[in-house]
Amino acid sequence: MMRLQKFLAHAGVCSRRKAEGYIQEGRVRVNGGVVTELGSQVEPGRDKVLFDGKAVILPSPKVGFTYIAVNKPKGVVTTCSQKNARVILDLVPMEKIGKRVYPVGRLDKDSIGLVLLTDNGDLHNRLSHPSHDHEKEYWVTTRHPIRDEALKAMAQGMVIDGQKTRRAGVSRVSKNEFKIVLKQGLNRQIRKMVGKTGNKVDMLKRVRMANINLGDLKSGEWRYLTKEEVKKLTQ
Repeated sequence: MMRLQKFLAHAGVCSRRKAEGYIQEGRVRVNGGVVTELGSQVEPGRDKVLFDGKAVILPSPKVGFTYIAVNKPKGVVTTCSQKNARVILDLVPMEKIGKRVYPVGRLDKDSIGLVLLTDNGDLHNRLSHPSHDHEKEYWVTTRHPIRDEALKAMAQGMVIDGQKTRRAGVSRVSKNEFKIVLKQGLNRQIRKMVGKTGNKVDMLKRVRMANINLGDLKSGEWRYLTKEEVKKLTQ
């Protein structure tokens, strides 16, 4: 037997923390009935679990997990489904890869760049949770020239939405561009940090997650991670 939220995480649907929210929202059914109790347990291979009406199945260890990198264009939402919106899974033909994968973390609709998709629930949980210190690197272009004092403030951490951000690696690229490396992912964090300095983000592009680089992957295209990338990512 396995807790329902752990089952959803291991199946690659989302992190355990997000699974708890989905359960409480009534988006999960077990054997035909909606389950909202967080302590509920299921038996893999026997109980039928649905998330938003779609079957959730634990991948077989013999088959192996799938790892995909996508270069998300502007306007695409990094969720599995959303009404009247183009979502990240629309870029990856499920009939070709033969498995259902899920985005790791989020990249807001107006941002572009690297998104990872996988059905490895444990990896999904590790990469999504800030306690594991996985780096995410972004290239940022601002509306107005960015001041040295503003870059320093973002590097040292600043209070947004009542929470102080963690220290970050920040380096200038040009008068209107900088790179920033985060080990957390608060909601629209970079945009809010830049806004607090009196500036505005014109372009926000994620170029790296942990050891996975966007490289020359074109906008809207995807690729499988290499064996070497997967090995280092899952260590």
